[in-house]
Amino acid sequence: MQRADKTKVIVAGGGTAGWLTAYSLAKRLGKLLDLTLIESDQIGTVGVGEATIPSMKVFHQLVEIDEQAFMRATQATFKLGISLENWANIGDKYIHSFGVLGQSTWMAEFHEFWLEGRAQGFAGPLDDYCLELKAAKREKFATEVNKMPLLYAYHLDATAYAKYLRQQSEALGVRRIEGKIAGVDTDPETGNIAALQLDGDVGLAGDVFIDCTGFRALLIGEYLGVGFEDWSHWLASDRAIAVQSDAAEAPRPYTRSIAHPAGWQWRIPLQNRVGNGMIYCSKYLSDDEAKQTLFDNLPAEPLTDPLMLRFTTGRRYKSWHKNCIAIGLSSGFLEPLESTAIHLITTAIARLMRLFPFSGNTERLAAEFNQLTNLELEAVRDFVIMHYKLTQRDDSDFWNAYRTMDIPESLAHRMAIFQENGYTSSDDAGLFHVTSWVQVMMGQGLYPEQHHGAGQILAPAGLKEQLDIIKRSVDMKFSKLPSHQDFINKYCPAPMAASSN
Repeated sequence: MQRADKTKVIVAGGGTAGWLTAYSLAKRLGKLLDLTLIESDQIGTVGVGEATIPSMKVFHQLVEIDEQAFMRATQATFKLGISLENWANIGDKYIHSFGVLGQSTWMAEFHEFWLEGRAQGFAGPLDDYCLELKAAKREKFATEVNKMPLLYAYHLDATAYAKYLRQQSEALGVRRIEGKIAGVDTDPETGNIAALQLDGDVGLAGDVFIDCTGFRALLIGEYLGVGFEDWSHWLASDRAIAVQSDAAEAPRPYTRSIAHPAGWQWRIPLQNRVGNGMIYCSKYLSDDEAKQTLFDNLPAEPLTDPLMLRFTTGRRYKSWHKNCIAIGLSSGFLEPLESTAIHLITTAIARLMRLFPFSGNTERLAAEFNQLTNLELEAVRDFVIMHYKLTQRDDSDFWNAYRTMDIPESLAHRMAIFQENGYTSSDDAGLFHVTSWVQVMMGQGLYPEQHHGAGQILAPAGLKEQLDIIKRSVDMKFSKLPSHQDFINKYCPAPMAASSN
């Protein structure tokens, strides 16, 4: 049945969250929606979510964003994982890669066979059995080998990405209104938002309102009064400083996360520059000290003035309340250690499209949305906390506090069963799979005391042969990979004139 009237959707706020929401809804539900986005040039965006995880590639395919065009427009490079440096101990380094380790069975995961091979003395390092891990370490890349795709993500210019999405959105009919929100009118009977009042006495009525106003959470927090659950007792960092620097070397196909005495530094290589930043806790480090630490460790000369941010880790008690849905930072914030910010935006958008309130009845849809959102945020929270809890560093009060802190029971159980038995599984939200948990736990020094006996079913020679088969397959594919820089030069070179600097 053809709908007589389109549902009026108002997106409050631009940036990555606002424009990706507007574009995606227009692309997939545009025939049913009247879409308007409000943003003000006077209000800046955070613009530092520049590293992603492989789910972004999948989402781009769902909403038909052309990979090569998007990469050229955003000076993007490819990402195969994260190099975590100085996290377990000063001088230690490992890569959490996106690839799958080896080959698992229904009974046991690959790492449990690998542990048996290691105990027998013939298993090689983990990168022998994971193409993405081996390629990251040696700075090789291709989107596929022998028609088999690699698991990869992107490094991108977040400001350029928002501009690119705006162009795509407006081409699909999204209306942009320049202005600042001065007030919110609510329905006295339902409590739903009825309209937004902009500066200049402009009223904008709608049916569904999407809050992409960042940390301020203007609609869901300030006007609808949805409270915030503070997680800073687990993740204490509350400051960030970001700066762009010149590119002193060819871009590596991974993000670097370098731990310091009271926080950690990111380094994200784009085609034309490097994104740098420092996450830290003001209890242990002053802003001036953080700035000095960051600038002392830049790979090249800075290109911009530093951007200072303050935040509290946690989430809204509800991301969907009444007829308002919070997406992005207005829904919650987890520090960008595992590059999950844009992922959480994309999953919220996909969830909204599946649960869109065309009937006008939102209560049960909102409850489902909130339950799934909370499950996902808790999975990311636990994964990030684990990096801190598994440190052996004792060189500062910052690391001593993390090493000795209490952690969520869900994480404590996961770490204990892995240490005792070698068992782990994907998280309940399906975000971090077994390979991710294994790489970080063992990368941080948590090795199992025992492991599954499946590896003993085969004679040692048989197990060795199976491991060798996997290794030869990885080596064969690896031998066909060009350098990361060479692949970019052929696949998605961005004209230097497109630089946002």
